[in-house]
Amino acid sequence: MMLFRPTPFALAAALCTLLASSASHADDTLMQRVLIDGSRASQLGIADAAGDGSVTQQQLAARTTYRPGELLEATPGLIVSQHSGEGKANQFYLRGFNLDHGTDLRTTVDGMPVNQRSHAHGQGWTDLNFLIPELAARLDYKKGPYSAEEGDFASAGAASIIYANRLVRGVASASVGQNGYRRALLADSASVNEANNGALLYAIEALHNDGPYTRGDDYKKLNGVLRYSQGYANNGFTVTAMAYNADWNATDQIPLRAVQQGLLGRYDGIDNTDGGKAHRYSLSGAWQRSGEDTAAKVGAYLIANQLDLYSNFTYFMDDPVNGDQFAQPDRRVTSGVDASHAWHAHIGEASSITTVGLQLQNDNIFNGLYKTVARRAVATTRADHIVETSAGLYVENSTRWSPVLRTTAGLRADAYRFDVRPSEAGSASALEHPAGRASDRLLSPSLSAVFGPWALTEFYANAGTGFHSNDARGAVAADAPLVRSRGLELGVRSEWLPRLQTSLSVYRLDFDFELSYVGDAGATEAGDPSRRYGVEFSNYYKPFKWLSVDADLAFARARSRGAEARAAGAAYIPGAVEGVAQLALTVDKLGPWSGALRLRWFGPRPLAEDNSVRSRASQTLNGRIGYKFAGGMQLELEAFNLANRRVSAIDYYYASRLKGETQPVDDVHFHPIESRSFRLMLTRSF
Repeated sequence: MMLFRPTPFALAAALCTLLASSASHADDTLMQRVLIDGSRASQLGIADAAGDGSVTQQQLAARTTYRPGELLEATPGLIVSQHSGEGKANQFYLRGFNLDHGTDLRTTVDGMPVNQRSHAHGQGWTDLNFLIPELAARLDYKKGPYSAEEGDFASAGAASIIYANRLVRGVASASVGQNGYRRALLADSASVNEANNGALLYAIEALHNDGPYTRGDDYKKLNGVLRYSQGYANNGFTVTAMAYNADWNATDQIPLRAVQQGLLGRYDGIDNTDGGKAHRYSLSGAWQRSGEDTAAKVGAYLIANQLDLYSNFTYFMDDPVNGDQFAQPDRRVTSGVDASHAWHAHIGEASSITTVGLQLQNDNIFNGLYKTVARRAVATTRADHIVETSAGLYVENSTRWSPVLRTTAGLRADAYRFDVRPSEAGSASALEHPAGRASDRLLSPSLSAVFGPWALTEFYANAGTGFHSNDARGAVAADAPLVRSRGLELGVRSEWLPRLQTSLSVYRLDFDFELSYVGDAGATEAGDPSRRYGVEFSNYYKPFKWLSVDADLAFARARSRGAEARAAGAAYIPGAVEGVAQLALTVDKLGPWSGALRLRWFGPRPLAEDNSVRSRASQTLNGRIGYKFAGGMQLELEAFNLANRRVSAIDYYYASRLKGETQPVDDVHFHPIESRSFRLMLTRSF
């Protein structure tokens, strides 16, 4: 056990290494806390809401993930899914949202935004395939629009993955598995410029996976990281380069009727030329300095992303001869700066930290939508050059008024500018979609109050406003660039029972309206205002040093608030998640043995506005077992879908037409959970 009583900025340094998430909210009156070796970092005296938290490197390493993006499922209540095999960005579900590929879930890796604005396939496109899980030092998460630091896309939640500056030991691993799975990883760090505590970290990863599909995905990925760091977490700097390149075939969702009629197997596809290729290259730097009463940090990044995506979701509905395949190319350069400065002050018995921050981002984008046949472009629906620029300025004050009361008040100001121009001058697309500009400004206040602790228990009250930006093409067409969200939340967090951390929250989240640019159609769709209610219950129990138990439950109710929709009985929001649950048992340090079992329940969802069609719930069980040999060798066996459940990873309801059908048919379209599979990994630490 370890006892500590931190001072404000000593705490900031200590918590960075102890993997806590919000050191700026702690001060020298924090109560003493007991941490169990290997346990989740305590959030008492730190978090501003019951839905905030931090996941340690040890906990992340214990998770069994089929894809890198599933690391985000360490956030209680968050589901990460996929409707197109490998390579494509994941689908996310949280707090009553079908977040598509990332809208309203702000995701960052090492301070760099992952959400891509005004993307060809969908607003907020969040592709985490470049993530290397072994480098993740911690995951910090927040839920709801209650933090002035978080801006665009953060209304439902925000997830931040931080990479390590150093590895305790180097690692070389090789993995083999069913369905053509192969992976190799080499990562290490070395001391350089020891007088200034300098370190050079590198990692290179190569992966191949076919998946269980009749036509293998042939997903090939090459991934690398190179980082130089100097100093320490609170007084130092880092410079990081990342490179990711991949290409794949795709087996997209298929109609249920085709499987029921025996026309298709569960892992068959319809258009065998679907697929894509992507790359991501980035250069970033971060600098931090902390004194006795001040702390400053500056981060900057330059990211080059490119995606060529080929899909066919309606098959032969629009073109009975050649099929409905379309291409969504997107290439962009994203640059930005994120800077903040904090001051600590004592006012009588009270103490406070005031933080001022500035966030700048610019996206220079070329993307479009093309009609294709076997990945060959035959017509242009639209082609655009988009320049999207934003500036966010925020101030946040956290004050501890007494040993049992602290508050956080914030105000954020955002300004956006959108410039959309045809990239193929003189084309039919340019005539139909002429150039346009739009701009918008928004103020977002937030307020949180924390009462306690009493008997190792705190109570939270949160209110705040947030937003998400619309796709630039929709913003220009409908003159509605930014969409306001409003959240209210009450919560409690307790560690009163020994070795049990538990939190409970109830919330309401409103959006002024839903407006989306549909990349699959090249058009803008306007929606009604919406409201979501929900409750989340999260538990982490560590009865023994070698055993931990996670149990998370979340339920939500999502409805449209449009008068016409309610009057017509069509107020349901298709795809909105209603209930999720996870139960996990993790064993570690049981001699040379380690292991985990994780049961995930993904509840049913409405697929139509009138709730006449619903998806079925799905349950999956994943697990792993590992054995450490002398000399730094470890052998691990990972298992996915142990019960071999024939359930859906995702479901949609829309019209499509198969070859030979005379008319389009409204039907459920699903992508199956991968069949039971095993992966064997041999790791050598050095």
